[in-house]
Amino acid sequence: MSASSTAELSASIAHAADLLRGKRIALLTGAGISTDSGIPAYRGEGARTRSDPMTIQTYLGDEAARRRYWVGGHLGWKAFARAAPNPGHTALAELESAGTVSGVITQNVDGLHLRAGSSHVIEVHGTMRRVLCLHCGQVFDRRDIAVQIEELNPWISVPENVALNPDGDVLPESTDGFLIPTCTVCGGMLKPDVVFFGEYVPQDRFRAAESLLRSSSALIVAGSSLVVNSGVRLVERARRRSIPLIIVNREPTRADAWAHLTIAAGTSDVLPALQELLS
Repeated sequence: MSASSTAELSASIAHAADLLRGKRIALLTGAGISTDSGIPAYRGEGARTRSDPMTIQTYLGDEAARRRYWVGGHLGWKAFARAAPNPGHTALAELESAGTVSGVITQNVDGLHLRAGSSHVIEVHGTMRRVLCLHCGQVFDRRDIAVQIEELNPWISVPENVALNPDGDVLPESTDGFLIPTCTVCGGMLKPDVVFFGEYVPQDRFRAAESLLRSSSALIVAGSSLVVNSGVRLVERARRRSIPLIIVNREPTRADAWAHLTIAAGTSDVLPALQELLS
């Protein structure tokens, strides 16, 4: 980064701090806040192109696709769960602790905000930490399902280093002989507690996100291109109230025209600097 661009970034962060000072700030975060933790994004520079993300229709109706999903998910789970919060996550947790941030609405399923110390986190797209039975509703810890998978498939070998996809899985070389885990209560079909493509965000989660936004007087979008409609709907609600809207994302977003300020930079650089100015 050149001296001029560094100065421009510093000026933008200072301007953001001026807009946000004295406000109760809500955060809307996307995959871009977790890329520095080793979890790739679906979009933007360095993203891994994926033409066939799992849809709910395919998951429910195609056993072979469901088998590929569980093999790939298991192979990637260890690396996904090992990812650590980065300075962007930590900055938001510290701002919440100081009373400046009212909470985080995240589109991510990695749990890194909670691990960084944020306490008011709404995971609108769910979490990879839990697995649900679609028949009886039983909830399982993902770690317990990993144990079941390895008991059913003792031949499976999980590599230490894998190239993760954005949703925490890898592309398996083969699914031959793999037995899919099932509910230990009723034998029903299991599904990670995440919103697949083609699914709607559960109404209670979206209402919680709306409530958090209503209790706030400013909104920062951090690391999201706002391609997903749930994020745009929340930003639209902030726009209607004319509260300060700051967007921090390396690439343009669908809501740039609504923002009071856009900062085309990484969240690991911007959020800690903003936290220092607002503390």
